Amino acid sequence: MDSQRPVLYRNGSVYSPADPFATAMLVDGGTVAWIGGEHAAENLGGPGVRTVDLDGALVAPGFVDSHFHTTETGLGLASIDLSTCTSLADLLERVRAAAAAHEGPVFGHGWDESRWPERRVPTAGELDSASGGRSVYLTRADVHSAVVSGTLAASLGLAGLDGWNDGFLVRAAHTAARLATRALTPTDRAALQRAALAHAASFGIVAVVEMAAPHISPREDLEGLLALGAGDGGTDLPGVIPYWAEAVSSPEEVRSLLASFDGRLAGLAGDLNVDGSIGSRTAALRDPYSDDPGNRGHVFLDAPAVGAHLSAATAEGVQAGFHVIGDAGLDVVLAGLGEAERRLGIEAVRRSRHRLEHVEMTDDTAIAALVHFGVTVSAQPVFDSLWGHPEGLYAQRLGDERRGGMNRFGALLAAGVPVSMGSDSPVTPLDPWASVRACIEHSNPAEAVSARAAFIAHTRAGWRAAGAVNPMLGQLAPGSPASFAVWRVDELMVQTPDNRVQSWSTDPRAGTPLLPALDTENPPRCIETVHYGRTLFSEDGGSGV
Repeated sequence: MDSQRPVLYRNGSVYSPADPFATAMLVDGGTVAWIGGEHAAENLGGPGVRTVDLDGALVAPGFVDSHFHTTETGLGLASIDLSTCTSLADLLERVRAAAAAHEGPVFGHGWDESRWPERRVPTAGELDSASGGRSVYLTRADVHSAVVSGTLAASLGLAGLDGWNDGFLVRAAHTAARLATRALTPTDRAALQRAALAHAASFGIVAVVEMAAPHISPREDLEGLLALGAGDGGTDLPGVIPYWAEAVSSPEEVRSLLASFDGRLAGLAGDLNVDGSIGSRTAALRDPYSDDPGNRGHVFLDAPAVGAHLSAATAEGVQAGFHVIGDAGLDVVLAGLGEAERRLGIEAVRRSRHRLEHVEMTDDTAIAALVHFGVTVSAQPVFDSLWGHPEGLYAQRLGDERRGGMNRFGALLAAGVPVSMGSDSPVTPLDPWASVRACIEHSNPAEAVSARAAFIAHTRAGWRAAGAVNPMLGQLAPGSPASFAVWRVDELMVQTPDNRVQSWSTDPRAGTPLLPALDTENPPRCIETVHYGRTLFSEDGGSGV
């Protein structure tokens, strides 16, 4: 976008609470100056204004990915894509082909053995054979476990660590392998981060919430990401909202840690793991895994540690939070929140706006407690579309009854829990409209939510969950930041607020902004992404539509 001249977008559709029937928008620098219809737009053009013909395209607030791993996403883009593997033999063949194609270690990401007929992971010996003795490191889809070759295991001493099982790694063994394979040069790291952020921009994402943690990658990784300048509105990259997941136990530690990042952290939250994942059978459950009856998962932080972290952050008015997936893991977090309330009072806890990542298993009592404590849930809808169907991962690991109670977006929103949404990339692909669709088409119809509610959870709610200062971020109205994406869509529909009217009604009397129909032949295609008036992505490679 030419920042020296105002830009008038017209002849399209603008998703705006200011005017649900808007077809045009004027952007001046980094701000939306005007929104309205074609008749008024006629008077806003002229030699000093660049006019863009949208040709029916949709202009909508840019997406915020509320749970993102930038370097991991870059590594995933540069690794073998194993997400489409159909069998163990298929995975081994891809490793064999990669080893034949280039020298050096073999990295891959995205395998999910629950979809394979064998339903087992490769052994270290099988990876040695397929790779010709190379170092091989392949992360599972949830990135809470991996498989490695015997060559890599021997070089890192993995066989002597907790969580080693003939090439399959969880817990300490996985952390050691993960950190060793992320010992990147600053130049390599910056290239991966830029690639990941550019990829996000191509999907209409204007900001990502970086969930950095010392067990995922070294501190230098987050410092390097912040050094790129992403997020200040002065670069061609999506904004980065940084969290650091390191446990503390005193207000002094909170102040020291925040100061060490020059006050740039949004909070001490994110992937501070209370438990693990369903796929890797490390999420903490009240009842055992259906396909591993002796296993209830793992608790990595107990209630006293959780309570200490929350109390220390609350005392400083700092947002804290955790990764929690299993119902027993959530019990631990709620006990910790109760301890913080006893120490500092409920109002102090609520003011700190603590957040929890994932929260895949929760009952009505736990949801009521989340409301009580004023906690935000950061959820990942594509988890359900990938794993929630009757024959899927949840059914295998948990049985059908528990499967139906996973990812309760409808219940959370109905109870008043603030919910923001994202991808957990590289765990699920970057595709925000697919995530919105996953909300609409939830495997349990009782937990489905409207397209409008899902869209807000992927835009405005993401900013609010991270404590954005500007209350107009995430919407398009006069005076709001010019942070938006332009979409080519097959069909636009009116999402009505009245459940007596068809959910995708075309009746203009509904008076709500238009959203794309997501069940058409072609999904929405991003043709431009703009953040604070700066073009982050343009389909034609130029400066704008």
